[in-house]
Amino acid sequence: VQLQACGGGLVQPGGSLRLSCAASGRISSIINMAWHRQTPGKQRELVAVITSTGLTKYLESVKGRFTISGDFTQNMVYLQMNDLEPEDTAVYYCNADIRRRAFTRGDNYWGKGTQVTVSS
Repeated sequence: VQLQACGGGLVQPGGSLRLSCAASGRISSIINMAWHRQTPGKQRELVAVITSTGLTKYLESVKGRFTISGDFTQNMVYLQMNDLEPEDTAVYYCNADIRRRAFTRGDNYWGKGTQVTVSS
């Protein structure tokens, strides 16, 4: 299983970006998909997660600005980021718990990061 993220870039404060992540390979079902981010010298942190039932959870600092959505029939997850702040600058990583075979616990996968830079 591979996760491929895209959509990062440079944006001014107050701007918007939309990240996309596609899972590919042998996939029986997706349990959840998430976005994490990391800046140099800091631990990676969970930004948002969405489950196969549509439940979502967000990092407190992005609530009301970021929206996670997913189309698990297409093995996709998205992160709409609005009203971006310089503090949102980080490498964003796609993460997923995926079953390769039915009736198994599933495994955790990471994609390569995509850089998001918020600067004037």
